Amino acid sequence: MKNKIFQWSAALLIITAAGCKKFTEVEPVSQFNVAQAFSDVSNATTALIGVYDELQGDNGYGIRISMYYPYDTDEGIVSGGIDNGRRGVGRYQLLLSNAEIANPFRQLYRGLEKANLCIEQIPLMKEYTGGTAAEQALVKRLHGEALTLRAQYLFELIRNWGDVPAPMIPSYKQTDLFLPATNRDSTYDKILADLALAKTLVPWRTAAGARNERITKGAVMALRARIALFRGGYSLRPNSSGTGLGTMERRSDYLTYYNIAKAECEELMNNRGEHTLNPNFENVWRNVTSFAYDPQAEILFEVGAGGGNGNSDSRMGNYDGPNLNNASRYGAGGGGIQMLPNYYYAFDSVDTRRDVTLTHYQVNSASNIKSQRRLGELNTGKYRRDWRVPLLPGTVLNVGYNWSVIRFSDVLLMFAEAVNEINNGPTQQAKDAFEEVRKRAFRGNTTLIGITPSTKDSFFTAITNERFLEFGHEGIRKYDLLRWNLLGAKIADARAKIIAIRDRVAPYNNVPQYIYWKNVGEEIQYFAGANTALTAQPFWRPTQVPSPTTGWTRVDWGQHLTANVLAVDGTGNKPLWQAMAFFFTPGKSELLPYDLGTIAAYQGKLKQNPGY
Repeated sequence: MKNKIFQWSAALLIITAAGCKKFTEVEPVSQFNVAQAFSDVSNATTALIGVYDELQGDNGYGIRISMYYPYDTDEGIVSGGIDNGRRGVGRYQLLLSNAEIANPFRQLYRGLEKANLCIEQIPLMKEYTGGTAAEQALVKRLHGEALTLRAQYLFELIRNWGDVPAPMIPSYKQTDLFLPATNRDSTYDKILADLALAKTLVPWRTAAGARNERITKGAVMALRARIALFRGGYSLRPNSSGTGLGTMERRSDYLTYYNIAKAECEELMNNRGEHTLNPNFENVWRNVTSFAYDPQAEILFEVGAGGGNGNSDSRMGNYDGPNLNNASRYGAGGGGIQMLPNYYYAFDSVDTRRDVTLTHYQVNSASNIKSQRRLGELNTGKYRRDWRVPLLPGTVLNVGYNWSVIRFSDVLLMFAEAVNEINNGPTQQAKDAFEEVRKRAFRGNTTLIGITPSTKDSFFTAITNERFLEFGHEGIRKYDLLRWNLLGAKIADARAKIIAIRDRVAPYNNVPQYIYWKNVGEEIQYFAGANTALTAQPFWRPTQVPSPTTGWTRVDWGQHLTANVLAVDGTGNKPLWQAMAFFFTPGKSELLPYDLGTIAAYQGKLKQNPGY
């Protein structure tokens, strides 16, 4: 049975502050106070699992933080027109009344509060210093996990809202529950120090004997490297007047943090018995969707999901993935995220990541037979529902997929990026790390990976592109572009490329206007030319017309971009390239606003983010 974190109840972590109470008040027998919740290792473990709980569900990494917040970017957009919900987030029309902004914000703080309780109480337990060696190891592990989870909650708050209140003690010890925002640099420094401590407290994966739903040493190190790069990267700050739009800035000491990232990644790279690349990119995601054990442990940490509800489960495979229209075999769902034509054509035609990351088929309701979609209707593929083992037919919303937080390929590319920045150009070790990711993408065929650049700027460009290809639909691209201060530029670049694909001008002059396809069994077969095998893909060749056309179906490909429109505002529909990120405003849209309820609750103590 899958070892799901949600299976542990968090019920014991219902803790009340001490204070005056009327003699008529009845204390519920099911409620534990602080001392009881941390009275032994078993109870403390339950409390710690309560911290993990807040990662999950619809308002966590089950859908909103994982699949609403990372869009729109140059890789993909939320599907459909504008609304004051997920599409408003994606189009950057960030109204303060949008519940998709408010609810995840509150859940992240619930996780932070639970983590603070564990961080305060676990070191006070008698087992922490006076227990047996085994007991000490267990409770110190709990302490390290709590420190890491607090860091993750604060990291998610900072990269979405900037300077945020950052309480480091439980609310029952605070004299004022409405703290002003803390400078993000000091918060980053605090959680980086916490992670350095956590690294000494938690075991390696092999020693823990645990799946990657619980934090082990490798996960701590990888997350510390990621957070260090964000601390050393660009972020939106208020301008000198404190009004109007903000400015994207990077602190002068940024190399300090690139060195932290380099050191953590290098240590992980020297422990390949703990984590390394799965040799087959597709199998990483086949394992996720079939709940299979990955002996390479490429995913260092993933958010456990299950239970079939919006509090503890996820919507991957229902909200995202290919469009499955009530198919009796696979169930219904998919299509919530639309991957962009420029992203499809960013991949080399033989890069194995493309057809894992993107899908261009749907499954019909009655026949379970795949049919071809058009170029402006591409969807995601890593969490596709039709890969689920066992299959889950019907209209089930929660498929049980875990969300991958960080993978070993990220470690390799973070290392390469950090070394390039520190040394003003790539070392051979940085090139090797970069090429390891590329070689896996081409199944070890080194003749296909191209020549690795040797100058700082060209290697950085190669890194930005490789991360683009490697981490599609993993909630990474938008935040990478933010820390590089490239989000606005890449949105503009994607728009220009989509127009070029539509018009089939170089380098897209061979993109077909139409594609002819038919079914062989349940699968799609393409006509790619009279002298080409029928199973070849025609996506890089001008339109190939079979003769006769009997038995073939023609579908718009490049042609579809002439008519593909989305509703984005009151003025009517816009072409795809205009609709994506339609309301993006530099100096504003790099951060989410605080919602109206939060601003009102803080009564002037919390300043709204720039531009809102």
